[in-house]
Amino acid sequence: MSEKIPLLIDTDPGVDDALALLMAFHSDAHEVVGLTIAAGNVGLEHTVRNALKLREVAGRPDVPVFPGCSGPLVHVPREDAAHVHGRDGFGDIGYPGPAGTAADEHAALAILRLSHEHAGRLLLVALGPLTNLALALRLDPTLPQRVARLVVMGGAATAHGNITPVAEFNIGFDPESAHVVLSEFPRYDLADWEATIAHGFHHRRAEAWLAADSPRARFYEAISRQTRLWSEDRRGELWHSADAMAMAWALEPEGALEQAERPVAVETEGRLARGLTAVDWNRQTGAPDNARILLRYDQARFESRVEAALAAA
Repeated sequence: MSEKIPLLIDTDPGVDDALALLMAFHSDAHEVVGLTIAAGNVGLEHTVRNALKLREVAGRPDVPVFPGCSGPLVHVPREDAAHVHGRDGFGDIGYPGPAGTAADEHAALAILRLSHEHAGRLLLVALGPLTNLALALRLDPTLPQRVARLVVMGGAATAHGNITPVAEFNIGFDPESAHVVLSEFPRYDLADWEATIAHGFHHRRAEAWLAADSPRARFYEAISRQTRLWSEDRRGELWHSADAMAMAWALEPEGALEQAERPVAVETEGRLARGLTAVDWNRQTGAPDNARILLRYDQARFESRVEAALAAA
């Protein structure tokens, strides 16, 4: 058996997902065993196509891509993030279509199968809405017993949302699925939107990384151009990549400088509260701590990993 850590990524590519995937493919300590794909940033047709293209750019056509859920399990899909990522999720640059094709197996079934194949060792990283994972859990509630570590990019630990006043995009897109996953996994790591905002990159520094003479950097520079311009206009001198932040912590947990373990629940009701990740900071409910929340990460390690992933041949 390989000594590398098996890594399964559930994702909805998306520009920031693409950067996280490049980081994962570049890790010597991990072996990406699959990409399970959901709708989220844009529709499923685009997110699957983007995943296929990204693995091609990374030189990893062997990594299987499993199409999953085309929308939330319960409600009609809410607005996607095409205004940030482009209508196709990759900046509308008109990239040539990928050479490979997706697997026939549904993402939820692939999650369950791979959890058996790598039982007790699997690192599961969720970068998009949690629809595929919720469906997998409904099919087999014993899934958490076989996952060594679940890292979720989602939520807003003090309710400073980015899609509603209190909800972060991934949780707000499908709160019911988030409720299922974050209540049925007894322990997980949560890299939330507020950790993302605390760990931005200066635009000029990022542009220097993107000038690297490598196919990965050239492709990523092109697909991220629209969202970087949007970010500079809306958020100022720092550019933020939520999924890259979560992936850095997943790949290198020792880079975490400050974490907090608390009970977390997802609100599914109410016009204003729906999608809220309710953190019981003062442990008033008596619920067990189920989430390890990232508060501060080594910025130098984070940036070094991003830069290396973009510069890789």
